[in-house]
This record gives sequence, C-alpha cells and structure tokens, in this order.
Amino acid sequence: MFRKILLSVICASFLACSMTACGKEVELKEASDDSSASVNLQAGEYVNFTAPEKGEQIVIMTIKDMGDIKIKLFPDLAPTGVKNFVELAKQGYYDELIFHRVISNFMIQGGDPKGNGTGGDPAEGITFEAGDASPYLTHVSGAVAYANSGSTATNGSPFYIVTGEKYDDSSLSQMEQAYGTTYSDSFKELYKTIGGAPWLDGSYTIFGQVFDGLDIVYEIQNVATDASDKPYDAVTIESVKVAEYDGGELKWYISDYTGQ
Repeated sequence: MFRKILLSVICASFLACSMTACGKEVELKEASDDSSASVNLQAGEYVNFTAPEKGEQIVIMTIKDMGDIKIKLFPDLAPTGVKNFVELAKQGYYDELIFHRVISNFMIQGGDPKGNGTGGDPAEGITFEAGDASPYLTHVSGAVAYANSGSTATNGSPFYIVTGEKYDDSSLSQMEQAYGTTYSDSFKELYKTIGGAPWLDGSYTIFGQVFDGLDIVYEIQNVATDASDKPYDAVTIESVKVAEYDGGELKWYISDYTGQ
C-alpha cells in the first residue's frame, strides 16, 4: 500500500509542474443548515457536499461528445479562486481547451491554452496569496482545484478534478506520518468510502465540487493516454458557463470506479 502512496507522490509532482456503485445516491451529513455559515464549521465536516441552494451560482462545464459536469462553488472559502474561475468562464477562456493530462487513480487536468501544462494566466487583476488552501475542503473524488507550481501564488487558469482511489486506515496513517499532518475523522471517512487524493490537502486551492456528472469525469480518466499522460484523442471542453442553480434534483453520484 505504501508503494501506492509513493506513486501518488510522483503523480502529485506532475500536477505541480504545470460509497458505492454508480447510480446510488450518497447520503452525507449536512455541513450546515445555512451554507453561508460553512466558513464557521470545524475543519473536517463534509463541506464539499454542502448542497447548492436554488439561485446559487454554479458552473456547467460541457465536454464535447460526453455531456455536462456541474460544479458547486465555494466563494466563502475560496473567494479568489472562485472569482478567478468565474471571470475566466464568463470571458469564454476555457471554451475549446482540452484536458491535457489524465492520470488514472488520480485526476484529470485542463484549462491551459497551451495544452501542455506550461501556460494559463489568471483573470486580469487577480493573484493568489498563500493560505488560499482552505482547511474546510478536502481532495475527495470530484473536488475541483487549481494546479500550480508548488505555491498558491502561481495559480492561473489550469485546474484539475480529482478522481483518486479509496484508502484504508493503515495507508492514511502512513500518509499522516509521511507528511506530518493529521486527517480528521470526517475526512478519513470520505477517503475510505468515496476516495480521493488526501496527500494534496493543504497545498492546493480547492474551489469547487462536482455534484452532477462525476460519471463523465471518470469516463475522461479512462481514456487512452501517451507517455506524458495526454489523451491520444482530444477531450475537449466545449464550453464553461456560469449559471444559477435551478433547484432541480441533486445527483451526488459516485462512480463504481474503485481504483484499487
């Protein structure tokens, strides 16, 4: 298992350089009766799965020939990250860009106009200060965050969506020792039952969570790739739109992908 962790560390370096079967709803503890109060919660609550409210601003990412990925945003916890993504989306910045890096058991990465992980600027007038990594959000499957060069000050337009894998108590304990960190019981439960990339917590700016279309995220991560993890056949972001949540049925679907 620790060999898997070492492999995960290698995968994380790539990133820096640039509960159940599918169809079943996952019932998680409500983070708060009032989503606006989420910033006051104790770190480790299931904030990632706070339901969007009717009229709340969300993102709809349409993937060519695949469908829509709907993302809840966290403006209270990642104000700069959300503002940056929303501004770029409104400009059409992400339209027709590709997912240039896809790593099984880890994540899918896109949003770079160069298509190779070396480009991508933030919206005009926006910079990311240290500390933009919120302790209230975790790299569970479906989390959306910015790729960077090892510092939140280098965030730009590139982003990734976590797929990850499930971890047991032993492997999580090994990670805590390796990284000198402590995962809350709530976070551990998510990593054991849903999966994710726990070693990234605290180092990258999470600003969203997929609440519908996670099956499409997994479909993307299973495409064939070359030696640099770039899909042979382009996976294209047709458009990224900012919309108001219409209050429809929530689909916190978790794929039957296990990554084990």
